[in-house]
Amino acid sequence: MIPQTPHQMAFDEHSILHDLKHYLPTQAPLKDFIHHNTLHAFQDAPFHDALQKASKIFGYKVYFPLKEYRSRFQAGLISNAVLERIITDSKGTTLLALWKERLLYTTYDTSLNARIGEVRQHWKRYGIHLEKLVYPMLFRIVGSYLDQGISFWRFPATGAGLLDSLREMELKSSFGGLFNSARVKKLLLNPETTMEQLLHIIVGVPSLYAHYLFDQQCSHPGWAGMVAVLDDNPQTLLDTKVISLRDFIMLELLLEIEMLDQTFGEIWSPLGLKIDEAPEPLFADVPMSELADVFRLWQEAFEWSYYDQVLTGIQQGTDETPAPVKTSFQAMFCIDDRECSLRRHIEQLDPQSRTYGTPGFFNVEFYFQPEHGKFFTKVCPAPLSPKYLVKEVDTTHKRSTDAHFTKHTNSLFTGLFISQTLGFWSALKLAVSVFKPSLGPTTSYSFRHMDKHSTLTIEHFPSENLETEKESHGLQIGFTLEEMTDRVEGLLKSIGLVEGFAPLIYIVGHGASSVNNTHYAGYDCGACSGRPGSVNARVASFMANHPKVREMLRLRGINLSEETQFVGALHDTTRDEIEFYDEQSLSPANREQHEQHKKIFAKALDLNAKERSRRFILMNSKDDAAKIHKKVKLRSVSLFEPRPELNHATNTLCIIGRRNLTKHLFLDRRAFMNSYDYRVDPDGKYLFNILKAAAPVCGGINLEYYFSRVDNQRLGAGTKLPHNVIGLIGVANGIDGDLRPGLPSQMIEVHDPTRLLMIVEHFPDIVLKVIQQTPQLYEWFKYEWIHLVVVHPESKELSRFQADGGFVRYTPSHTDIAITHDIMQVIETTEANLPVYILQTSPNKGVRA
Repeated sequence: MIPQTPHQMAFDEHSILHDLKHYLPTQAPLKDFIHHNTLHAFQDAPFHDALQKASKIFGYKVYFPLKEYRSRFQAGLISNAVLERIITDSKGTTLLALWKERLLYTTYDTSLNARIGEVRQHWKRYGIHLEKLVYPMLFRIVGSYLDQGISFWRFPATGAGLLDSLREMELKSSFGGLFNSARVKKLLLNPETTMEQLLHIIVGVPSLYAHYLFDQQCSHPGWAGMVAVLDDNPQTLLDTKVISLRDFIMLELLLEIEMLDQTFGEIWSPLGLKIDEAPEPLFADVPMSELADVFRLWQEAFEWSYYDQVLTGIQQGTDETPAPVKTSFQAMFCIDDRECSLRRHIEQLDPQSRTYGTPGFFNVEFYFQPEHGKFFTKVCPAPLSPKYLVKEVDTTHKRSTDAHFTKHTNSLFTGLFISQTLGFWSALKLAVSVFKPSLGPTTSYSFRHMDKHSTLTIEHFPSENLETEKESHGLQIGFTLEEMTDRVEGLLKSIGLVEGFAPLIYIVGHGASSVNNTHYAGYDCGACSGRPGSVNARVASFMANHPKVREMLRLRGINLSEETQFVGALHDTTRDEIEFYDEQSLSPANREQHEQHKKIFAKALDLNAKERSRRFILMNSKDDAAKIHKKVKLRSVSLFEPRPELNHATNTLCIIGRRNLTKHLFLDRRAFMNSYDYRVDPDGKYLFNILKAAAPVCGGINLEYYFSRVDNQRLGAGTKLPHNVIGLIGVANGIDGDLRPGLPSQMIEVHDPTRLLMIVEHFPDIVLKVIQQTPQLYEWFKYEWIHLVVVHPESKELSRFQADGGFVRYTPSHTDIAITHDIMQVIETTEANLPVYILQTSPNKGVRA
């Protein structure tokens, strides 16, 4: 037995629970699927040090296999010039040949020996596999307790918590209850039972308690992480249930004692008595090794081989498109990387148009409640806590229903009747849908988020809303004039659109449609908490069109003429369709122009579908654009299609600056693009607001894709084909598996695991001052979880931010970038990720169908 000291024998339950929450996954239920840095617990350390530590402690794969880097180098995807520069900068010129030899040819032992699990593995000495015995019951109990609507019968919860509900069930049960062991029954029914008591029975050695709990909870991180999130954020469940990580652990410990008692009686010894040598402390320092250095150098070379292309293109290219005498229309899109290509096609089809990028909630934060909806949901970035509610009233569209999805199918007689009648019809419909997919009531269809003909309660009228607000958890119904003006001003100034307004300005949100897709919320707008941005686009347009808001804007230096009108819209990124809102409010002249612009949008959507198609298996990207578009729409509702779209796969860049900075570049839908004009914001006030949102949102998306790609089994969700929806909150393999955090393989298979490169157009000293305003923002760049390069707005000189806290001049290793006059020739290829191209369009070759 391990000898104990007084310090080792101390057990701090609160501290252990806090540490567990820090290291467990923080993925919320499926309806709020928000991308985040999977290794957020290690973000207070430099990127490569953190990855080395996470790999050693938890056994994660955190890089490509060495053979993958080497094969990409041989294929020219990792530049020799960049690789040699990376090695030289890190190791010096004299060691270049030695380290290049190591990277290319040395054989290393890359097996992983994680610290996690070292204590709990000693159960094998008993010849017992506790996980197989405990998990089926543990997961079913917790899944039933948290169920959000799959089960017809509700769990008999008391509302006081998981353990209290189980105690009541045990007392009222007529059939013996959940537990057979008399000892476990007594421990459960005693509310004074502590976690330390249970650990004393199971482990027996206090110095091993914390390690044991980490071993236990990290063996099923999906369920443990979900409970930890719900412990701190119970409001993420629509059918709220009280649950704590403590109760979850207590239940698992009780089940372990139950299974051990059933197997051995009550005569077994605590696990700690079987351990002769203390395990290595979980969080002891992890020294850097030669292999870790090899991985680091390869990853840096891999990333900068692509970054250099982009930065060279920014410096070399010029926007050949002259400034229009009169802008035909302007359109704001979300910064989402999936909008990058659509913006490019619109600008090529109509060179007089101008497009902008901004977070897709369009600076209006609120909760939305659809008419007849029991709940209201957040439609703004997850960290925000809105105090406003927008309600939908006067809907004209009746939601379609399916007779198979009614409560009557669960009763004895009606269920029997339905299964013998509609059941056969359902089988026929299923067979037809395989060969002829179509939209149905069960399709997650982005345009159903809001009825386009409904009325929204956007403007606040205190006298009318007083009683309603008492029933809305104190939320204010709509916005006051001052509040609306603040949001419109912030929106326009943040993207640099303060003059030269076109007659029509479109505000285009985005959503996605799919069927049989458990991760549907991850396809919608992250800035709208995983929901379509249709309501936000419509609300922002209403505010900008309001006459009194415009009067107040004029006093603030923004002069919107009566001729200018804003139009809300929604782009479905899966189907490449668009819907416009409140068109009836347009003036006759603008309505006529709007009809012409709709043709531009339609043609651009065809071309966008064609561009996307080259990454789709079984689709010929050389077909006519309109024909491909029809196939893309069918793909979105195909029951057997595991990848209705590839979402953020291949994301690598976040560009914050004027459109001319990148308008001449083909970036292959790999860039988040936030419009910003340094001339409107010389002190960086709006830049700070952009960065404090873009870093965690875009950085979180990028890193979740990164880690899901390099270790899809541990840090991702694996293939979605065996996934089973558990309680409408998560997915698991089968009915007894752990919840799968991260992204399924179908979302990341074409993704290159590279960190985000953020490119900002401003003066380096201003950017440095901005990123240092808060520690939370600064650590993203200080520890290089995101790379940062500043483009000098006057000279185009590049400056790279370094970990020591300063900017240094950066010169790309590339000397030129390929030039194309016909972008459609470039995208008619099956290559997953294309290099950067400089676009030189002409009226005849700019775009073609």
